[in-house]
Amino acid sequence: MKTTATLVTALLLTTSLPALAQEPTGVPEIPPRPAKGEMSFFVTSEGMGDGANLGGLSGADAHCQSLAEASGADGAAGKTWRAYLSTQKDGDTAAINARDRIGNGPWYNAKGVRIAKGQSDLHGDTLDEARHGNILNINTALTETGEKVPGEVKIVGQDGARNQHDILTGTRIDGRAFTDTLDRTCRNWTTSSESGSANVGHHDRLTSFTSMSWVSTHASIGCSQDNLIATGGAGQFYCFAAD
Repeated sequence: MKTTATLVTALLLTTSLPALAQEPTGVPEIPPRPAKGEMSFFVTSEGMGDGANLGGLSGADAHCQSLAEASGADGAAGKTWRAYLSTQKDGDTAAINARDRIGNGPWYNAKGVRIAKGQSDLHGDTLDEARHGNILNINTALTETGEKVPGEVKIVGQDGARNQHDILTGTRIDGRAFTDTLDRTCRNWTTSSESGSANVGHHDRLTSFTSMSWVSTHASIGCSQDNLIATGGAGQFYCFAAD
């Protein structure tokens, strides 16, 4: 018995504690979570009430600024807010690309979650790149008050909510304006008529492969509020802090 006890004691004394605490080799490290930051991106909690007539880019920008400042989010009132909208060439007036209006990032939602580090993450020249370059989806594309926007798949607590995943952009997948002669922006965001059309993206990105772009998915059936609702939206748009 003494011999056995002596051997056990010797083994304990010769076994270092650090060696016992070592993690198994070959286990990959868990990458750090993205740093949180002040809100610099949101989906408008409401449209402007007149369909796609936003008062042009200036009217849409003012709506973003007003909602951001009223949100009470840290740092929101001290930023310059821009609507993520493109306009098309009109006579001698050149087209404007949505991506050129919003700075260089990074961008964070109302919960402080980084949705994209910069332009290369936010956009892609192909649908596949646009799908995987950022973490925009129904859980992260939040309003200025941190609420989820109803999509095709029902959100817990919003069982009776109507689908509102059509977000106005007037923009191609790569973040640039359309160059054809079709009306893709409801006359550069100045009309709510039954005619015309606005290109929209899907903020939820939950459905088929062809509808997973947050920027460019399909055209609305018209420019009025009723038209936008019938298509699957509510006249909402994205807002980004440009500085």
